[in-house]
Amino acid sequence: MSWIDQAKKGIKALTTQKKEIPDNLWSKCPSCGEVLYHRELTRNFWVCTSCNHHLRINVLQIIDLLIDEGTWQETHRGITSLDPLDFKDSKAYSDRIKASLKKTGREDAILTGRCEIDQMPVCLGVMDFDFMGGSMGSVVGEKIARLLLDALSRREAAIIVSSSGGARMQESLLSLMQMAKTSAVLARLKEEAIPFISILTHPTTGGVTASYASLGDVILAEPGALIGFAGPRVIQQTINSELPEGFQSSEFLLDHGMIDKIVDRKDMKTTLAQVLKWFVDGRDVSIKQPFRG
Repeated sequence: MSWIDQAKKGIKALTTQKKEIPDNLWSKCPSCGEVLYHRELTRNFWVCTSCNHHLRINVLQIIDLLIDEGTWQETHRGITSLDPLDFKDSKAYSDRIKASLKKTGREDAILTGRCEIDQMPVCLGVMDFDFMGGSMGSVVGEKIARLLLDALSRREAAIIVSSSGGARMQESLLSLMQMAKTSAVLARLKEEAIPFISILTHPTTGGVTASYASLGDVILAEPGALIGFAGPRVIQQTINSELPEGFQSSEFLLDHGMIDKIVDRKDMKTTLAQVLKWFVDGRDVSIKQPFRG
C-alpha cells in the first residue's frame, strides 16, 4: 500500500470516528436566538448575556439564589391534591397530578420554608411552574395560607416568588376560593404590620395575579416578565379596542405604578436584604438559634 493510500485510510478513519459530545451544553435564548453556553449561563444566573432575557430557572435554583447558604428548612410537607370533582378533560386530573409528581418530585406547585436572607429570618414560598404550570389549587392555597400564618405567629417577613398560569381549572370553585383565603390571611399580616414581599417572575397570570401576588407591601419583578390576568386576545375582544404594545410586561406595569421595582436576577438577594432592613428599621432580627421546626 502506497503512502497516499495509507494517508487516505487514516483520514477516512478520523472522519468516521464518532465524537463524544456531552448533551445539554448549550441553550438558545428564546428572546434573541443567541446560542448560550451552559457554564456561562450558570455564572450569569441564567440570564442571556446578549439581550438580558431572564430564562426560567427551577425552584431550587431560585432558593439558592435568594437565601443564605445552609439556612433552608422546608415546611408543610405531606399535603397533596385530591380530585373531589372527578375532573376529566383530555386527561383525568388524577393522572395529571401523578405525572407532575413524577416530573418534578414535588407534592404540588409550591415549595414553602423558613430561611435567612442576610441573617434576617423570613418565611419563603416559591412556586413551581413545572408542576401543572404553577397553577393554584387547594394545596397551593393552603400552603400559602400556612406560610403566611407562620410569618404572623413568628413575626417574620413573608416572601413569595410567583410563576403561575393562575387558578387551577380542574378544581373549579375550590381553586377560586384560594384567592379569597390567601388574601384574607394577608389582611391579618397587614393588621399586625408584618411585611409581605411579592416577587413576580415570568409568567404570573390569572387568579394568582388577581390575589396575593398583587397584595405585597413591596412588589418586585424580573425584567421582561409577563404579568397579567387574562390573555391579550380575551381582553381585546372584551373591551373591543387595540391594546398598547407590551401592556402585560413588567416594564409597562412599572411605568403605570402597578409594581414597585424591576430587579435583575443577580441583584434580587441584595435588593431583598435592603427592603427587609428598611422594614425592621435597624432592629436586630438575626436568628440566634437554628430553626427546629
